[in-house]
Amino acid sequence: MNFLESCFKLKQNNTTVKTEIYAGLTTFMTMAYILIVNPSLLSASGMDAGAVLSATALGAAIGTFCMAALSNYPFALAPGMGLNAYFAYTVVLQMGYSWQMALAAVFVEGIIFIILSLINVREAIFNAIPKNMKSAVSVAIGLYIAFIGMQNAGIIVNEDSTLVTLGNVKDITVFLALVGTIITIVLVAKKVKGALFFGIIITYVIGIICQLVGIYVVNPDAGVYSLIPSGIVSTPPSLAPTFMNMDFSQVLTWDFFIIMFSFLFVDLFDTLGTLIGVSTKAGYLDKDGKLPRIKGALLADAIGTTAGAVLGTSTVTTFIESASGVTEGGRTGLTSAVVGFLFLIALIFSPIIMAIPSFATSPALIVVGLFMIEQVVNIDFSDYTEGFPAFITIIMMVVAYSISTGLIFGVISYVLIKLFTGRSKELNPVIIIIAILFVLKLALS
Repeated sequence: MNFLESCFKLKQNNTTVKTEIYAGLTTFMTMAYILIVNPSLLSASGMDAGAVLSATALGAAIGTFCMAALSNYPFALAPGMGLNAYFAYTVVLQMGYSWQMALAAVFVEGIIFIILSLINVREAIFNAIPKNMKSAVSVAIGLYIAFIGMQNAGIIVNEDSTLVTLGNVKDITVFLALVGTIITIVLVAKKVKGALFFGIIITYVIGIICQLVGIYVVNPDAGVYSLIPSGIVSTPPSLAPTFMNMDFSQVLTWDFFIIMFSFLFVDLFDTLGTLIGVSTKAGYLDKDGKLPRIKGALLADAIGTTAGAVLGTSTVTTFIESASGVTEGGRTGLTSAVVGFLFLIALIFSPIIMAIPSFATSPALIVVGLFMIEQVVNIDFSDYTEGFPAFITIIMMVVAYSISTGLIFGVISYVLIKLFTGRSKELNPVIIIIAILFVLKLALS
């Protein structure tokens, strides 16, 4: 315990080993889906699914351990959603490049990020985001993560005419997710330590009971899988098919630059958005809206991306699901260390971990959304030059299903409104440069 205290400064951060372990377990369970989804997506590009599974777990573990060691923050990392789809379906399947070349682009992006982090460019961008918008990002991520939870559970589904609509609440998985949400919020209201974690476990156990009595009917063709683990341990798949398998032959071409820049741009602002949102919720930002030790957090992200490319996976980034661990009380790198350890364990005990369904983890994400939206009271909506950019950040992040898109529209509107209302003195040079880059990004997309 003394070792953990000296490493992570638990008392200084008003937390305990028990709280940090619960937080780590909760964060891992809400993001463990990446172990299934990432190999499935990247295998569409021709990559070996087993090797990608191992690369995903190891890349996540390396990035998350770096976060614990370099920043002492409870943020977890893994290959990012959206970026993996861009890797497989756009770069490889649509544009026709090899997955080896795409890995090279991710590797170069990671090296550039390491350099930008060391010379404080990424930190300057973080600090340039206005205070009201930092609160707005936290609110937006709350809504965004709750939306993800509802989609994962089938509570909200795609619909042609209205884009989204209510799912079939008579479906057993949807029903279990709704029951789990009530259970979880009751545990939170009663101030039960580890409420989100226990909400996941209780919902999962209820699901197993439903399967045993025949209410939950297994049908793999319909995406309804058995909740009972097929075993306890398994042998981790070999990394050989993807390890160090990068193709740098086109590194000096314009197409390579465009692909690398796309990875870099989305990763940069997704990561900054996640750090802003979760840090605001955790109370890490100082009176000037700056995040202490941000360089370590950004370096962890960059190192994770570089290591992930070497291992054989797409861009590793800070996960929005880290908010679930922060909500559970996680305040130090011990939470991250627990998550990293669990990613390693997952390679061995994958049958058990993979059996936990999305309807059991979705309630935690929905409840986290409630906690993060509390930051809305810190936004000054009475000043429309501050209120509208905050509003557009929130709405665009959710409806466009993209953290970076929310930031793009928020920053551009902030700069334009300040300029056109004669309040340009309130703009710093960095935010103006960012807005110009955002406009160019939209124009060239």
